[in-house]
This record gives sequence, structure tokens and C-alpha cells, in this order.
Amino acid sequence: YLLAWAEKIEKIGTLNYPSEARGKLYGTATIWVVLKKDGSLVTAELRRTSGQKVLDEAALKIVQMGAPYSAIPQSVLGESDHLGFARRLNFTNSDSLLSSASR
Repeated sequence: YLLAWAEKIEKIGTLNYPSEARGKLYGTATIWVVLKKDGSLVTAELRRTSGQKVLDEAALKIVQMGAPYSAIPQSVLGESDHLGFARRLNFTNSDSLLSSASR
């Protein structure tokens, strides 16, 4: 599920890379995401700044743009009705977005 989520975010993020950052600003923002079991977004919060306000704001906007996400399989949720996870969103020097798990 998280791999498909990341692929969607990377596609949206690359297509919507902030124009004011293209060719100039790069960095990694860490966000905390909480989804309901139906895939709707409960919250997206900045947990670690990229050091660039424009990238931090873009990271949150990209997650919001992707909602709603696909329903979360019960096998992923277990006994919960929400899924929370942290992701690093890396705005690269090739003006694309890469997502990776955060520790």
C-alpha cells in the first residue's frame, strides 16, 4: 500500500514541482500523514523542514492534492481505522520528487 502511495505522490510532486524552485532549490522535507481506512486524508504535518519554506509548503500541498488515496486494506490496518506514517519527500536537482520511508 505504501509503495503505491509513494508512487502517486512522486508523480504528483514531479508534475507540480514548485516553479520558483526549479533549477534552484533542493531539499528533503519529512511529513507525517494520517489517512482514514477509506483513503481520505486526516492530516499532513511537517515534521522536519527542508530548510526551504517553498519546498515545505509544496510538500504539504502535494500530499493534499493526492487525496483521497485508495482505501487501505484491512491487512495493513489491523485493528485500527487510521494509518499514520512518516515520509521523506526529496525535491531533487532534476526537478523531480522522490519519496522514501522516514525513520
